[in-house]
Amino acid sequence: MPPAREQVILVTGCSSGIGRATALEAASRGHRVWATARRPENLEGFSALERVRTCPLDVTDRGSIAAAVARLLDAEGRLDALVNNAGYAQYGAAERVPPEDWRRQFDVNFFGTLETTRAALPALRAAGRSTIVNVSSVGGRIVVPFAAPYCASKHAIEALSDALRVELAPFGVRVVVVEPGPIESRFAERARLAVAPLLADPGPYAPLYPGAERAMGDEFQRGRLPASAAARAIVDAIEADRPRPRYRVTAMARLLLPLSRFLPDRIVDAAMRRALRLPRRA
Repeated sequence: MPPAREQVILVTGCSSGIGRATALEAASRGHRVWATARRPENLEGFSALERVRTCPLDVTDRGSIAAAVARLLDAEGRLDALVNNAGYAQYGAAERVPPEDWRRQFDVNFFGTLETTRAALPALRAAGRSTIVNVSSVGGRIVVPFAAPYCASKHAIEALSDALRVELAPFGVRVVVVEPGPIESRFAERARLAVAPLLADPGPYAPLYPGAERAMGDEFQRGRLPASAAARAIVDAIEADRPRPRYRVTAMARLLLPLSRFLPDRIVDAAMRRALRLPRRA
């Protein structure tokens, strides 16, 4: 059944995972989707889909962002929804992650979201009623040790979204945060590749990494859902007359995020130490 109102939707980070699934889900519901990624060759699978157009967009490059938005508006004449999904995870002990890797994490995850939003906002305001969906994470609310760069960048997205939700309401722009727990995608694989040099680091954290690495692939991946589960939540929010401020995806997200508001920090710390197999005192 076609949606009550066909919408033009721009999605970042569509090379795989949640971004790709969101583009497919939105198109299947009758929306016109612009699927973007830093590397255009990663978008080739969309070429046969009538309702999906592809476009290169590097969220760390203002020129690339502006060109993609301009191309969309030239073809469609309007923009109804923006899904800020592009991102990756940088793991490692906060002390040992090089400063340039910290900056790269924020350039992609946070500033990429901010700059894409800024470029799209004139068109989103002009639409009269539009939606911004920012893809965060359970890690945006609950910090995981050895994932400080990633969690910090997602915390920043949560704060930005809370501000934008109030600032943009007078213009009819709704702002939604989607907070997935563990999702089946290439995200974890890419994270492991990025963290491999840190795991080989002979520094003081070397004895602590093996247990943490096992937990990342065991305890923290229980209850994984396919990327389509997050995609459905994203498109549901775009189509909703009154979307919720936050959509939690997976049982982990629905259970832990409300619970974390009431647990003392020391209990959360102790639970993290047990999950990551860390000694109380090295």
